[in-house]
Amino acid sequence: MKIFLNISLAAALFVGGVYLYADDDEMEHARPAYSKPLSKQDQASAALYKKECGACHMAYQAGFLPKRSWDKTMKGLDNHFGTDATMDAADTKTIQNYLMTYASKNDRITDMKGAVALRISQTPHFVKEHREITQKMITQPEVKSIANCTACHTKAETGSYREREIHIPNYGRWE
Repeated sequence: MKIFLNISLAAALFVGGVYLYADDDEMEHARPAYSKPLSKQDQASAALYKKECGACHMAYQAGFLPKRSWDKTMKGLDNHFGTDATMDAADTKTIQNYLMTYASKNDRITDMKGAVALRISQTPHFVKEHREITQKMITQPEVKSIANCTACHTKAETGSYREREIHIPNYGRWE
């Protein structure tokens, strides 16, 4: 009986450890969908995207949303979540091409109601990953919004969202 319990405990720890490890690293979310360096043109497009979109919020990695979401977002810049985010046609086209090139291949990404996802923070995966985050953690002045990834994810701008890289202001490391 004691051997069986020890084996059961070891198996549970192993399986649990694999689950925790997988949970930490399975979704480095929007790591770029490319493994080679960006071409000069794509580097310029990425810089423009970061400059234009990153002026108001984090320039989210294109891999967070599928093409249809980015297309709808780019076509609605005149009312981008209550703000006029229009830019000249050439810059819009450059950014749209960049987003389409590096968008998620998963066309099933939707919002929680099953509609075309426009807010990354309303996708089922995002909601699941942030289910333990309290409103008090979000609304504090250092964070302000659930969509402010860089407030807690120390390497968000590089596309890494590992749990071990989370530091919630005034609360510490996420464990």
